[in-house]
Amino acid sequence: MGIVHYFEIISNLHRTLILTGGLLFFWLIEYIIPLFRFHYKKPKHAVTNIFFTLTTLAVNLPFAFLIVIASQFMVENNYGLLYIINLPLWLFIIAGLMLLDFISAYLIHFIQHKIKWMWKFHIVHHSDMHVDATTANRHHPVESIFRALFTLLAVVVSGSPIWLLFMYQSLSVVLAQFNHANISLPVWFDKAISFIIVSPNMHKVHHHYLQPLTDTNYGNIFSLWDRIFRTFAQVEDTKTDLHYGIDLMLIEKDSQHIGNLLKMPFKKYHPVDSSKFSGEEK
Repeated sequence: MGIVHYFEIISNLHRTLILTGGLLFFWLIEYIIPLFRFHYKKPKHAVTNIFFTLTTLAVNLPFAFLIVIASQFMVENNYGLLYIINLPLWLFIIAGLMLLDFISAYLIHFIQHKIKWMWKFHIVHHSDMHVDATTANRHHPVESIFRALFTLLAVVVSGSPIWLLFMYQSLSVVLAQFNHANISLPVWFDKAISFIIVSPNMHKVHHHYLQPLTDTNYGNIFSLWDRIFRTFAQVEDTKTDLHYGIDLMLIEKDSQHIGNLLKMPFKKYHPVDSSKFSGEEK
């Protein structure tokens, strides 16, 4: 199959182009069909989130070696859930993508919301008061370690060959940019695709600044995990019912200061008075 061969030999250049190409595409589309017309400087806002994209790439480098070794070992020995039964290639791909998505995206995301010390690092992602395509890559370096470890776990549990992991990561990064993008799709279309993949309106609910909505819609690619584990939620009107950010940090300059965000998990924070929040992102 051509697509398998492509991901077997995919170069670092092509993987970088998928990341940057998707980001640029959705970032520009936001100018054409924005969900919220933010009163902010998009390029300046992007700088902060691109910084955290670069730290994520740096963290992933040492883990890449471990993941490749683990994948080779699992494949050579036919270890992992994917080898319990002999699957046709198309089903092998779908099952593999779903396992990788569940463990390395949904599961670690859910855990970070439930374990307080891990949540403190994940807050950096939620602190963005202007959610757009660049927010998809906004993760504290320590959170990037969590995610890399769960990617390694996903490869070991599933037995995924490295080409399948590369396929998953390519889909994951583009769809994360898509569902974070500040775009307005027809409601009927957004709702229809949300039965299969995580749509923009579905994921925006997760970025509401208060619980319980913050603790819903953890999915990245497939939306069925939220439906199966009853963490799915929706709001009647995304534009009027949602306010982005986190109730620990509703001052915009704090939420965009790189130094402050890096130190944020190590500070003691108390929720601000949310009654003073005016929803300035609209």
